[in-house]
Amino acid sequence: MTLTLGAALALSACESEETTQQISVERRFAVGMEKFQNEDYLEAIEDFKIVTLQFQGSTLADDAQFYMAESRFLREEYVLAAYEYDVLLRSMPTSGFGPRARFQKAMCYYNLSPESFRDQEYTRKAIDEFQAFLEYNPTDSLASHAEARISELNMKLARKEYENGVIYMKMEYFKSATVSFDFVLEKYHDSPYAEPALLGKAEALFRRRRYLEANVEIKKFFERYPASLLRSEAESLQKDISARTSQISGADQNAIPPKPDSAQTTSKSQR
Repeated sequence: MTLTLGAALALSACESEETTQQISVERRFAVGMEKFQNEDYLEAIEDFKIVTLQFQGSTLADDAQFYMAESRFLREEYVLAAYEYDVLLRSMPTSGFGPRARFQKAMCYYNLSPESFRDQEYTRKAIDEFQAFLEYNPTDSLASHAEARISELNMKLARKEYENGVIYMKMEYFKSATVSFDFVLEKYHDSPYAEPALLGKAEALFRRRRYLEANVEIKKFFERYPASLLRSEAESLQKDISARTSQISGADQNAIPPKPDSAQTTSKSQR
């Protein structure tokens, strides 16, 4: 009885293995797609993986690789999804899924991008990937979406850098504040944060006793933003700057030691 049962189990296992081996690549992919459409993404991944491993030369291999990445994406496993999209781009560079995979890889990092007060590594990665997508596919239907995402992410970086400057001002690290505000003005001059950054730079220079430089910056502020909502604050600062600059000449200012900062300038890598 035991031998008969054992033999039956062994035969069943052999038949199951043989059946698995006999499933065509088309059928295996179809099974995976059916699971994918039913949102059984984890099970679909296993079928797509079999296609990519056992049928590497098949015309469906890139389809399976793409939908394996899509399954990871829809499960919100963005780091793993980015890896799977990258596998397709590196190992199947002529695939018709290339443009979509490149865009989706960027979207992985976009979804991982945190609030502005946190580290922005994924934000920068997302920008790099969207820019790569535009370089490879400038006329693609998703190009406008990529451009919009880049603008949105740059806005987040501008806010991050501006808020760094505000924090440095509160801590009286005026030199570091100047660097942060300058970075906003140079890198994100077309963002809404450029306006308060220019005013912040003028104030930081004033607090550092760089009165002539502060005067130059406050004049720039009024020239660029004549209707600014920050005008009253800027006018108050301008009065303080004027009171100082009227007392000294350019030569006299050079003789006045700048107010020492409480900390050294923060490097970009630390920001």
